[in-house]
Amino acid sequence: MAKARMGLYAVKGDTLTRTHEFCPKCGPGVFLASHTGKGEKVPRRSCGKCGYSEIERRKGKSPDRPAG
Repeated sequence: MAKARMGLYAVKGDTLTRTHEFCPKCGPGVFLASHTGKGEKVPRRSCGKCGYSEIERRKGKSPDRPAG
């Protein structure tokens, strides 16, 4: 389990910085996982505890909306 947590932090000099954001519903200590696979149309982040997810917007593009 410790190996999985190593990717959530980056060491720069004497400081430790988080590489992922916390879940806004669960609070500090629960990170959002990043999903950017080949099958993913739009990169997204999700919480494994509560199921919260958010879609990252691409720069210069509006979100895809169904015609109608």
